[in-house]
Amino acid sequence: MYDIVADCSDNVPTRYLVNDACVLSGKPLVSASALRMEGQLTVYNYHGGPCYRCLYPVPPPPQTVTNCSDGGVLGVVPGIMGCLQALEVLKIASGQGSSCGQQLLLFDAQDGRFRSIRLRPKLPSCAVCGESPSVTRLVDYEAFCGSAATDKCRKLNLLSKDQRITVQDYKSIIDRAGPHVLLDVRPLVEVEICSLPFSLNIPLSSLEEKKSKDIQLLQEKISQVKQQMAGDQQAPVYVICKLGNDSQKAVQLLEKMSGEEVDSVTVKDISGGLMAWAKTIDPAFPQY
Repeated sequence: MYDIVADCSDNVPTRYLVNDACVLSGKPLVSASALRMEGQLTVYNYHGGPCYRCLYPVPPPPQTVTNCSDGGVLGVVPGIMGCLQALEVLKIASGQGSSCGQQLLLFDAQDGRFRSIRLRPKLPSCAVCGESPSVTRLVDYEAFCGSAATDKCRKLNLLSKDQRITVQDYKSIIDRAGPHVLLDVRPLVEVEICSLPFSLNIPLSSLEEKKSKDIQLLQEKISQVKQQMAGDQQAPVYVICKLGNDSQKAVQLLEKMSGEEVDSVTVKDISGGLMAWAKTIDPAFPQY
């Protein structure tokens, strides 16, 4: 028998499952999460406050979710959030009450700052804790979220076979000295750990936000490549990241931008990313 539940999971299906189990059993849920250099903490289903579904009635598309395996996390941040999570559990268990029942505590490790956001009240139409709940028992949460309940690295399949190449294929392109753009869409902090020396780094987030400085930089690189090519061919752009997930998203974005924000290009994803490169092509390449 448990009185308080602490959620330390790193995937969306598990968060919905734990939330629903707590609501159905009438237990408070102390939830903490961390990603890169940021952390969040709140207490759901506590003293009439909202549950997780109140804030997120519909799960996000699987391809938009980044977990620690994909996005990385500075090791000390989960430690800080875990200590704060334990503190809230102890406060509730000892009868002192939690200060996070309707508050979201945000931690920014980069600036060393905490701030608090007031959450909206319990949602009357919530599917599990609302006035007329439709969820009265645990369901198939992987089917509900469209993703696996695992903290391990996901393998997205957003592109068709002809939109992707293997690391062996890309090695052949390098060996032939074919003019092209190699676009690394990882965050700068990862690029500083390791990168292929001839790559251009523009983070996926910059492409999503269409930051003019980065788009101009990409356009300049494409123009340089086209000058090396005979005729009026489209410049080939190969996109790489750590595991081959973000690079697929970037290919989709660049295909939409081709001929508009940038010159028309042929864009392909390098399947498996830099970790496949390290495993198959260059065993000395750093892995992280």
